[in-house]
Amino acid sequence: MNEPTLIDRTAAALLALGLDVQRPKPPKKAAQAHADARLRVGKGREQVDYVVEARRTLGPATLGAATMQLKQMADATGLPGLLVTDHFTPPMAARLREQGQQFADAAGNAYLQGPDLLVYVTGRKLPDKPTAAHAGKAHTMTGLKVMFVLLCDPELANAPHRAIAAAAGVALGAIPAVLADMQQNGHLLVLGQRRRLNATRRLLDEWALAYARRLRAKTLQATYMVQDFDTWKRWPLDPPQALWGGEPAANLLVDYLVPGVHTIYADKLPPKLLVGQKMTLVRGAQVGGRVLEWRKPFWGNMPAATRPDTVHPVLVYADLLATGDARCIETAQLVYDEYLARLLPAA
Repeated sequence: MNEPTLIDRTAAALLALGLDVQRPKPPKKAAQAHADARLRVGKGREQVDYVVEARRTLGPATLGAATMQLKQMADATGLPGLLVTDHFTPPMAARLREQGQQFADAAGNAYLQGPDLLVYVTGRKLPDKPTAAHAGKAHTMTGLKVMFVLLCDPELANAPHRAIAAAAGVALGAIPAVLADMQQNGHLLVLGQRRRLNATRRLLDEWALAYARRLRAKTLQATYMVQDFDTWKRWPLDPPQALWGGEPAANLLVDYLVPGVHTIYADKLPPKLLVGQKMTLVRGAQVGGRVLEWRKPFWGNMPAATRPDTVHPVLVYADLLATGDARCIETAQLVYDEYLARLLPAA
């Protein structure tokens, strides 16, 4: 299903629940906010107009970025946001309801709340399993690496292909196809011989969602239990060979979130840290909070970061959203406001 078909099937599923569903013309602000649609849903006199963000095959790792995009649309239009996808599992539905995020899917699951309206349906399954969407060159592994370094340094968009390839850590021959795809999608503006990144928050959120879906899982090398979890600020890291990411990086940047999971980006963990913290490998089924994630860097020449001991705020923002945790999403907003708003303003 493409996005229009997905919205149509979701509207049909809401009708099957006995609700009234209309598709009024979106306001001008909705188009400016890149909203996918406007839906009017309700029962009798109780009707609610929603601005819609439709995303295929959402999962736990991509919920944060999708809801953040929807929040920007809701703020821009003044309408409540409705998140739409093929299918929300019961745990995803419960998480969204806890966060107060209204949703509906093509299977008939929904959470809608108004002054005189409450709909909460979970556990319904799709009769046919959705297939993965085709990714353009910009959303391949290589494309995501290129987009990352351009988001970190928008001026790099006008650099020679060789410089972009070196920064992203990708083959030189892959750059033309990625840049062409970005130009076709409106993310890269080309005027004569000059290229300029269309550096907006929407591009940041689109990258964060695609990163969570395709690239982030491949960076995880191992998960460890550590001896003194709360003393992490005194651990012997060796920047730039090892850098804080995720929750500890956010703590260092905005001094707000107490980390529940530590993340270190490094080609290999510092031996002093392995020995000093008496790290023990955690198997997948045992993974929970208060652990250390070792993730491998996916870039080439590390973009200049705000602090010498953390990854770039673009990656901190994306990793926080990928947790799907409400506190982490709130902290991601703080990271954006303080470090990324000027670089990647809201469109």
